[in-house]
Amino acid sequence: MTGTDLHAWALSLPVTAAASLLVFTAAFAIGARSGRYRVADVAWGAAFVVIAAVAFGLSAGHGDLARRILVLVLTGVWGLRLAVHIGLRSRGKPEDPRYEQLLGKARGSRQWYAFTHIFALQAFLAWFISLPIQVAAFGTASPGPQTAAACALWALGFVFEAVADRQLARFKADQAIRGRLLTTGLRRYTRHPNYFGDACVWWGLFLLGADQWAGLSTIASPIVMTLLLTLGSGMRLADRHMTRTRPEFAAYAHRTSGFIPLPPRRER
Repeated sequence: MTGTDLHAWALSLPVTAAASLLVFTAAFAIGARSGRYRVADVAWGAAFVVIAAVAFGLSAGHGDLARRILVLVLTGVWGLRLAVHIGLRSRGKPEDPRYEQLLGKARGSRQWYAFTHIFALQAFLAWFISLPIQVAAFGTASPGPQTAAACALWALGFVFEAVADRQLARFKADQAIRGRLLTTGLRRYTRHPNYFGDACVWWGLFLLGADQWAGLSTIASPIVMTLLLTLGSGMRLADRHMTRTRPEFAAYAHRTSGFIPLPPRRER
C-alpha cells in the first residue's frame, strides 16, 4: 500500500464540497429563471469536472503529478462529454417528467423544494461519489499496474456510454422508424448500456486510488453510484416508464439483460 497526504486531503474536502454546491446553485438559478429544472442533469457531469479540477489544484505539492493529471483528464473527459450530450439532448424540451413528479409533492415554495430536493441533494451526491478521485489526487506513489487496470475499466465504460448515446441518437433521427423501440446494437445485450458504462467508469476511477488505504476507504462511493443507477433514479424508473409507454417493451425486457451485457435469452 502506498501513501496519501491525509492531512492535506482532509483540508481539501470542505473546498470540493463548496465547489460542488456552487455548480448546482448556479444551475438552480438558471433553472429557476427558465422554469425548467432539468438543467440539473447537465450540472451533474459538470460538477465532477469542477471537483476534479479543484482537487487537482489543491493537491499540488502533495500528490504524484502523473496520477493527478490522469485523475483530472479521465474525470474531465467523462464529465464534459456527459454534460454536453445531455445539454444538446434536452435543448428546447419541456421539463423532465421525473422532476415534474417530484415537484408535485412540494408544500410551500416550489423553488425552495427544487433547490433542496434536486440541486442540493445532487451536489452532495456528486461530492460523495467523487471521493475516490479526490483521494487519488493526493496519492504519493507513481502510477503502476493497478492504474493500467483502472484505465482499462474506465475506457470500457466510456466507450459503452458514448457508443450507446450515438446509436440512440441515430435511431431517433431516422424518421422511418420514429416511435419504435431500439433493440439492436449494444441494447441487444443490455437494456441500459449507459448505466453499465457509467458504473464501469466509476469503478475504474475508484481503482485509481485503491492502491492506498485512504482510497480503499472510499469504496462506498462507487457502490452508491451503482445502486443509484440500478435501484435509484436510473434503471428502475426508466423501465417503469418504458413499460407504461411501449407495449413491446415487456417482451424486450424478458429477453434482454437489464444491466450487465449478456447474450439475449432465446424466445420460447
